[in-house]
Amino acid sequence: MEFKSLGDLALHFAALPTIHTHELQKGLERCAVRIEKTAKDEIGQYQAAVGPFPAWAELADSTEQEKARLGYPADSPLERTRAMANEITHEVNGLEAVIGARDTEAGRILVYHEFGTSKMPPRPVLGPAAFRNKDFVLKLIGRAALSGLLGGEQIHPALGYDQEV
Repeated sequence: MEFKSLGDLALHFAALPTIHTHELQKGLERCAVRIEKTAKDEIGQYQAAVGPFPAWAELADSTEQEKARLGYPADSPLERTRAMANEITHEVNGLEAVIGARDTEAGRILVYHEFGTSKMPPRPVLGPAAFRNKDFVLKLIGRAALSGLLGGEQIHPALGYDQEV
């Protein structure tokens, strides 16, 4: 960047906090969308262990029999009507992103599955979705932070932030 005067430089520095925050919010939004999509895609398929989250236990035979009786697909844990997946959402406020389930019956049931109960093993969805996207989040937020510090300018490819994440 070149500045024609000290006044132009001062204006640039004055705008940086706003630009920086805006770039980070855009990055957080993209991260939240990605984690939400990953969580929704996990429902209906057995998940392997990832990070501190356990692999999903097989559904009990009685559960599979009840699903079959009601006409729901077999071997599709947490998926009957997609109701739980449809309750997963995200919200970005300031420099905070929250990915979770709406406060509905299906959303509350998803929370029970996330942590398990005394009668049901955990089948976490939200935590693993965030963990699986860790590299994406780190790279994207790094790019957003750097872009914000540069006043929203494009980042030079030599810095390694040019690839789409």
